[in-house]
Amino acid sequence: MQLKLNNIILHSLAFNTEGELKCYPRSEELVTSQPVEELASELHRIYNAKPAKGFGYFKCAEEDNSRLPFEIELRKFIDEESNFVDFSSAASSLLVGELLKYDFVSQGILSFVHYNWMASDYLIVALLENKDSVMVTEQLDLSSTHYLELSKVQLAAKIDLTEWRQNSDSKRYLSFIKGRAGRKVSDFFLDFLGCTEGMDAKIQNAGLMRAVDEFCHVAELDADESIQAREQVAQYCNEQIKEGNEIEVKDLSDHLADVSSRDFYQYASEAYQLEDSFPADRGAVRKLTKYVGQGGGLSVSFDQKLMGERISYNAQTDTLTIVGIPPNLREQLTRRSNSDDDNE
Repeated sequence: MQLKLNNIILHSLAFNTEGELKCYPRSEELVTSQPVEELASELHRIYNAKPAKGFGYFKCAEEDNSRLPFEIELRKFIDEESNFVDFSSAASSLLVGELLKYDFVSQGILSFVHYNWMASDYLIVALLENKDSVMVTEQLDLSSTHYLELSKVQLAAKIDLTEWRQNSDSKRYLSFIKGRAGRKVSDFFLDFLGCTEGMDAKIQNAGLMRAVDEFCHVAELDADESIQAREQVAQYCNEQIKEGNEIEVKDLSDHLADVSSRDFYQYASEAYQLEDSFPADRGAVRKLTKYVGQGGGLSVSFDQKLMGERISYNAQTDTLTIVGIPPNLREQLTRRSNSDDDNE
């Protein structure tokens, strides 16, 4: 499904001649064109595919419970008291102000994309890196060019404007990319947005995975049925991730109806404090059908259905035995073994 682009604008954050970070705003929105629509669609796709996202909502000032500046400016735009250019310019200045409070200061292109996707309005705010590169012209000459590094975006947030307007008590209408090691998004980007974390999607996913394991036990599924149940849950969750949709626990329960007559939704609701819907975490889903572990220079991953067939574990000796290793690994081991023999 193609998104419907409503508004898009780019502003530049750069150092001036005195070495101070400044915002250089664009005076008008980008005119809709194929490259502009492709930029919006790609940013939407890449953002949704990012695995590590947090979820939250707009907080109020502690001293008087008043709304914070970003939400005030956004509400003025939504209520048509200001236009998209004025809103984005004011928001850009707010971000510069927050950046200057911290040691981490970043140049880049600040993008604001307002669009409609599957009957909901969204706003993505992202700070993109502007990279230099070299391209080959039709005459086979070299020419320098600039491009936006979309795939490596780390500072970005998406606001579900429809949910924000219709359900102000929600704790999850705002999502953001979790910062990588050494850079906490919450230090400045969440302060800029006036956001506080609400629902923890990782906790919800971990609870769902425990619920699936316990369900297989209480429903007295045999080994094959348990494997089938986990594979069905994994398939459903991966499809939701691919489509950019959330896990619907009731819908998931329907997918398990042919595995067990017991109602998974009722069981999960009684035993676990799960939301009716929440975003899927790719890492958690992966562990449904695989054993995964790493540490001390060793990384191991294999399908759960291989346990007891080609793979066995001895808890007393803490030993994992593998029968029939992958050919490419066998080749490396054989080559190294032969090399060691030659050196003796």
